[in-house]
Amino acid sequence: MLKSLHIGRYVGDQKNLKLLAEFLEALGFDAVAGEDGRSAILSAPLALLSLNSLVKEYPAEVRERLKDVNRVLVIEVSNPEAAFEIAQKRKFKLLADTINPKTNDRSFSLELPGEIVLTVHGRPGEGTDAIEGQLNAAGQRFAIVVSRFNAFITERLLQGAYDGLLRSGARKEDIAVIRVPGAFEIPSAARTLAETKKHDAIICIGCLLRGDTAHYDVIVNEVTRGIGQSAQETGIPHAFGVLTCETLEQAIDRAGLKMGNKGLEAALAAVEMANLKAGLRSQVAGVRKGKASPTSASRKRKSGS
Repeated sequence: MLKSLHIGRYVGDQKNLKLLAEFLEALGFDAVAGEDGRSAILSAPLALLSLNSLVKEYPAEVRERLKDVNRVLVIEVSNPEAAFEIAQKRKFKLLADTINPKTNDRSFSLELPGEIVLTVHGRPGEGTDAIEGQLNAAGQRFAIVVSRFNAFITERLLQGAYDGLLRSGARKEDIAVIRVPGAFEIPSAARTLAETKKHDAIICIGCLLRGDTAHYDVIVNEVTRGIGQSAQETGIPHAFGVLTCETLEQAIDRAGLKMGNKGLEAALAAVEMANLKAGLRSQVAGVRKGKASPTSASRKRKSGS
């Protein structure tokens, strides 16, 4: 009887193999084996065998490519928008992108290394009932704590964060920029700002590059711990925009080049968390208002009220 389904694809060379494997792992595949660089075996939570006809709704280019079944992969995801963003960052060629107006299902096809055609489909938010913060900074107040050390990088991160807040609806007068000497001083400044309760979220920006001594590891651990502790103990969201890179090239890539701008990403995370906190607070207040606690209810019964 059937035990498992294994579909293999040859992608030409080890460089393309690595690129493809990293992309699929980013989408949620688990690496099972293949550490030798010559192969990669990946598993998914659910495997299905799909048999399809070439319907006219497919674009002509996609229909032509789908005729070669050895080049085709189809996966289902819970968040097609996130999968599409991952593909865009890797600059894969988009062959088709459609949304079903009735079901809101999204399906897009990509050309991957090794001439593989990957079709990704899914319905946003399917199977989830979650509370999320909106990317709307209107009416919110933010503080950006930025390190002057490695300013060549941190200034680019700061610009990305500032621009992200403005594009999300924040006003310039609601954004405070605080500069500190280095990354080690970020947690202290962030904690002081958080304790004032004047800001809805704090964005921490810095850049640490590994050197020849253990100094890097010590600072990284302390900065991470300090920022996390400040967020937990003050209740004010802190966005982590501190780069911890092995080389200057890695930092440059994350300050606006190949890997995007991590300052911008931190700003968007701060906006979402500020709104999420406000939403959770209002929900808890609504529950308390609409339903008395068992203790208060029992007191009312005893008093005859």
